[in-house]
Amino acid sequence: MRWQGQKLGETDAAALPGLEDRSSMLRSVTTPEFAGMTFHEVLSKSALNHVPGASRMPFAWTINPYRGCSHACVYCVSPDTLILCADGRQRALRDLEVGAEIIGTERSGDYRRYVRTTIQAKWTTRKKAYRVTLADGTEIIASGDHRFLTERGWKHVTDVENGRRPHLTLNNRLMGFGIGAPRPAVETRIAAPAISRKLAVEGTAVKSVADLRVVSIEPLPGEHDLLDITTGTSDFIANGVISHNCFARGTHEYLDLDGGADFDSQIVVKTNVVEVLQRELRKGSWRHETVALGTNTDPYQRAEGRYTLMPGIIEALAASGTPISILTKGTLIRRDIPLLVKAAQRVPVDVQMSIAMYDDELQKAIEPGAPTTQARLDTVKALADAGFPVTVFLMPIMPHMTDSVEAIDTALKRIKDAGAGRVIYGALHLRPGVKPWFMKWLGEARPDLVSSYLGLYPGVSAEAPKGYRQWLAKRARPLIRMHGLDGRDEDDYPRRGLRPGQGHVDSIWNQNQTQGGARERTTVGFRTTGPSTVTPAQPMLF
Repeated sequence: MRWQGQKLGETDAAALPGLEDRSSMLRSVTTPEFAGMTFHEVLSKSALNHVPGASRMPFAWTINPYRGCSHACVYCVSPDTLILCADGRQRALRDLEVGAEIIGTERSGDYRRYVRTTIQAKWTTRKKAYRVTLADGTEIIASGDHRFLTERGWKHVTDVENGRRPHLTLNNRLMGFGIGAPRPAVETRIAAPAISRKLAVEGTAVKSVADLRVVSIEPLPGEHDLLDITTGTSDFIANGVISHNCFARGTHEYLDLDGGADFDSQIVVKTNVVEVLQRELRKGSWRHETVALGTNTDPYQRAEGRYTLMPGIIEALAASGTPISILTKGTLIRRDIPLLVKAAQRVPVDVQMSIAMYDDELQKAIEPGAPTTQARLDTVKALADAGFPVTVFLMPIMPHMTDSVEAIDTALKRIKDAGAGRVIYGALHLRPGVKPWFMKWLGEARPDLVSSYLGLYPGVSAEAPKGYRQWLAKRARPLIRMHGLDGRDEDDYPRRGLRPGQGHVDSIWNQNQTQGGARERTTVGFRTTGPSTVTPAQPMLF
């Protein structure tokens, strides 16, 4: 594992974003109690993580006491690469810092449009690089893993040995506007009139007018220092073309860890997160918006049994008048039910449980490190008995494995019997970092389904086709109504705005405020995560 600079105060440019200063690294711990796992104990500088406005997430603030994976990836470009900033200028990547406002893209209806976003993380690496030259003279130096948007979707710069991933070939056309032949200046105005004025690009549709055909892909000798950033839109504009960055299990790779077993066994623990959170909540600028836990890594994963960070987090949020939302697949939340009941006397508390598999053998094969389905259903019952209107995430529903009428009906009956009030369902997502691991598992466990899945999730496609999702909705919705549950498809779930079930949560809060002396609070709150954001410390396929 690449933990150079072990001396206190020494800076490690290749370290986990936020951990470049090694004085924040306390120790790495292994223990027989958690065989096969290593905990990297760190001191965090911040606890509350703000979700950029351009993000599709239905919440504005998160806390991640644990990291099974982090914002980073192997998709790197040259430090000289010009990045389109929100003021309409292009600046070298090396000159941009975390928090800088830049331009990314986002799908809006039938079009992809340029939108404002921010840099959330930035890091360096050293690896083999390639020069990609386009017909208009634009040149881009990037690693072979880097992806660009083409007229046929996202493609890596180069192939890999097994020949499975989409990659650039000659005459592929990149999307964007290009910058023409290389220019000597580090900072330059974009030539295209439509985007030369300050912020003029924001909101306009992506159209490729320049000749952005790939004319050559040349390997460069040796290894090169490369940079990458994570943004709120998961992309940015590099030398005038749309460039991807990734948030997935593959993010562990920049620490010389893989996105499979290491994601599950190398856990970063923010040991001081409670103290930092208390300090941040005391700031006059804090608006008491809903804070969502479980949006990146599960707060009730196995490590919580050792470090016990959640009680302090819950108490700090409730004491400050901050609404709480928790999504977990861990049964350890039962330990904190009395504390959550007390918190609900002061602020709205929203709880969701992720339960995808209702066949024991399938659950063991896909989620070997997770609590059993029955254990999680028992946890739902315990939470419901304590007065919480629990939502169950019935996702991912897996094509040809858990999407039959019998499978969905069985799942909904068990969910209803456990006392849940609401179900959110959705088809399997296969994000870029997850896809290779899932396909490997599928080839070993269900080789008969490999061709079907390649058809449903071709190339870099992460979502099941719209036709399949519509078919699934027609199958699931009547069954949900039959079991008397409030249910909806993940695609119908609101993003920013009032969260579903807000009335239920507020009623609990209103009933208890005379007992708990609740503080005045503002709920801007939108709870829960869509399935693409949940990445607990065991394999998650959505």
